[in-house]
Amino acid sequence: MDASPTSLQMVIKETLILHPPVPLLVPRHCDEPINILGYDVPQAATVFVSAWAIGSSGRARPQVQKGPIRRVIGRDEKSWHNADEFKPERFKDDTKDFSASDFRFLPGGAGRRMCPGITFGLANIEMVLSSLLSHFDWKLPGDASPHELDMAESYGITVRRKTDLLLEATPFVG
Repeated sequence: MDASPTSLQMVIKETLILHPPVPLLVPRHCDEPINILGYDVPQAATVFVSAWAIGSSGRARPQVQKGPIRRVIGRDEKSWHNADEFKPERFKDDTKDFSASDFRFLPGGAGRRMCPGITFGLANIEMVLSSLLSHFDWKLPGDASPHELDMAESYGITVRRKTDLLLEATPFVG
C-alpha cells in the first residue's frame, strides 16, 4: 500500500500549520521558576502556549534555547522552507505527521499532553471535505475571480478572514 499522502491530506496539513484553529493550547501550571527564551516565569504561574505567537524551531525543550522569539512555529523558516507561502506539496515526500514527537505540527499540541483526538479530528476533516468536494461543483458568486478574493485576516481569540467567503454550490451530476 502506498503511504504517500493524498492532495487533500497535504492541503489539510498545510492549512493547519499556517492557520492553527486554536491559537492558545491548554494552559500549563508552572511548578517551579523557570526562564523560557529569556522570560522569567515565576512558580505557580499559569502559562498559555501560543501556537500563533511563539516559535521553537521544532525543539522539544524551548527553555534551553536562546535568542528572540520567532513569530510562529508553523511559519518558522528553520522548520519550513518558504514558511509563509501556502505550499501543500511540501508534504509530498514528508512522512511526518501530527504525532507527539514532531513539534513542528502544533495544532493538536505536542508531547505527552497532546490532543488524544487529533487522529479522529483529522479523519473527520478529511471525510467532510472530500464529501463536499465530490458531491458539489463550487464557484464564486457572479463572475468573481479567485484573484479578487480579499484574504486579509482578522485577529482575536482565533484567526479568521476579515470578510466571509461566499461560494455557490451546485450538485455534481456525473
